[in-house]
Amino acid sequence: MATMDNFLFISFPYLAFAVCIVGSIYRYKVTPFKYSSLSSQFLEDKKLFWSSIPFHWGIVALLVGHLMAFLIPQGVILWNSSPARLIALEITGFAFGLSVLVGLVRLYIRRIGNPRVSIVSNKMDMVLEVILILQVVLGLWIALGYRWGSSWFAATLSPYLWSLVKLNPDISAVSALPHVIKFHIVLAYLILFLIPFTRLVHFLVAPFHYIGRPYQQVIWYWDRKSIRSPETSWSKFRPKNN
Repeated sequence: MATMDNFLFISFPYLAFAVCIVGSIYRYKVTPFKYSSLSSQFLEDKKLFWSSIPFHWGIVALLVGHLMAFLIPQGVILWNSSPARLIALEITGFAFGLSVLVGLVRLYIRRIGNPRVSIVSNKMDMVLEVILILQVVLGLWIALGYRWGSSWFAATLSPYLWSLVKLNPDISAVSALPHVIKFHIVLAYLILFLIPFTRLVHFLVAPFHYIGRPYQQVIWYWDRKSIRSPETSWSKFRPKNN
């Protein structure tokens, strides 16, 4: 058991991180066109909207919550010193978890149930969706069965994760955790490992520059040749389609 724990919580995290970084860079250099979610919205829009929105908003909220517990564990523990704030945080987190689960299940049903979407899906993306669903189910199970996760995450898992960052792994606390929590942690590393091989890689190139770029003006009576000319200044970025 000690050997297995050493592999799962020391070796595997570093392996997953290395594969994620190297694989993502390699894929971006070799197949930049596929470095996206390869949207199937034009094939079917309504189900995608009511699946994608709950999933994306929920997953962003959960990732921010986990990141806060990792970066500022003392702040999270201080916040949780008030029972009302602790309960509010737990309920909010659980609600976002349900949102992610609903969105993921709907996305999976859409992908296997719509022939037009299914034919443009690859096996690795299907596998990843199943793993993500399992990961969210485990997270909800842990939230119900092992209460006040935000506090024990900050007190137990954050020191372990920081020990990995400092290249001085200490798994003494993690080794004593229940198996369901260990499985949840290992699945997180597995998802990190699989990122370069799936559509999930698209989050690494999220178009955050859209927030600060100038508005794109669409005026249909402009001269087409002038608009497509690289010499025409309409934004901060040189057109790439010429």
